[in-house]
Amino acid sequence: MRLSNTGMGSTKLNNIDEMYPGQSILLQTGQLVQYGAGLFAYNTVPLLVRRNVEKIIIETLNKYNCIEVLLPTLQPDTIWKNSGRYDHYVNEGTMLITESNKGTFCLAPTGEEAMLEFAREKLKSYKNLPATFYQIGEKYRNEIRTRGYLLRGKAFPMLDAYSFDEDEESMAKSYENVRKAFLEIFEKIGLPVIPIVADNGAMGGKKSEEFMLISEQGEDKILYDETTGIGLNTEILEKENYKEYLKDEYGIEDISNLKEIRTMELGHIFQLGTRYSEMMNGKFINQEGKECLYYMGCYGIGVSRTVAALYESCVINDEKWGPCGFRLPMSVAPFKVQIVPKIENAEKLELANKIYEELGKSGIDSILDDRQNITIGAKIKDCKVLGTPYLIVIGDKQEGSMVELENNITGTKEMVEIEKLVEKLK
Repeated sequence: MRLSNTGMGSTKLNNIDEMYPGQSILLQTGQLVQYGAGLFAYNTVPLLVRRNVEKIIIETLNKYNCIEVLLPTLQPDTIWKNSGRYDHYVNEGTMLITESNKGTFCLAPTGEEAMLEFAREKLKSYKNLPATFYQIGEKYRNEIRTRGYLLRGKAFPMLDAYSFDEDEESMAKSYENVRKAFLEIFEKIGLPVIPIVADNGAMGGKKSEEFMLISEQGEDKILYDETTGIGLNTEILEKENYKEYLKDEYGIEDISNLKEIRTMELGHIFQLGTRYSEMMNGKFINQEGKECLYYMGCYGIGVSRTVAALYESCVINDEKWGPCGFRLPMSVAPFKVQIVPKIENAEKLELANKIYEELGKSGIDSILDDRQNITIGAKIKDCKVLGTPYLIVIGDKQEGSMVELENNITGTKEMVEIEKLVEKLK
């Protein structure tokens, strides 16, 4: 990517939001654009970060034998009325609806109903089970209290997956399969989540867990034991039979060592049982030739929330300037190296172009800062603003066949031969 083509000027950061500095930087530098409360557009770099997060999700779920599909986000009200959730969502103002001469349609806030409609024609026999379908698509919720920019919006990309099984034992196996996949997904992204015991709430069902990131920016409080790794949402303690529930479903008998910490929810998984298949008559033919209800599981990751959490977790806090940019991990950074040449020097600019083209031919995405009338110092700051892991400055100090490669994540610098740059960056 050539920065001269993006329209990006030199950036000055002022009055950074103390609670959400990462997303404040994205907004001030035009990497995010806000259209209204909870409604955002993505510029190139954060959009590509989001796509890399989605790529990790897709590749990992495929590895765990899940099947990717894509359902419409605009849905007829009939499928929601079949489940009995239409009035609930409309009355509480969560679901956005539109009326036309062709009927009433809903912008989907979640996907249980639509996925069951999708699956019933494909999973007619026990021979087709178990099966887990997933999708990554927009969801819409008329949030009264949007907060934290991308952390709680009205329109947001979400990974939602649904498993279909013959019985409770098989459902538990599918649940465990996706649970392992989720832990692997967050590890690859670089976010150390904690799976904790959670309340199923309005989703219903038997058992659920939230995937929490320890963060002061989160709106959840959990009880957590660092030694054992046991954690639970404080909402669980509001259950009358919480002691029996914890013991029977999770094997937790003693919570006296758990301490309260603040966290951010990035994912949630549920064992739904037969609740939705009962409401919507979701059935298959078992081995004895009888009709039986699907046992379902539901699994979600907030993609935009994960992107926001990632940016907030890798903010650079300079001693002089305060929050001034990002150190995006290599696993999700869309551009691996940023090349900053001295534009006024034709020889240096030619070398920068040569390096840029050679990296591109080798499959290493890079940024060439070829903007006019901006100082090298300002361009180096913008490298941090864009979160690029590596920096090469081709200025007066660069000589011969060597360039200085700076690791923006560790702060280390080393001299590398131009011919060996590809090998080094790969």
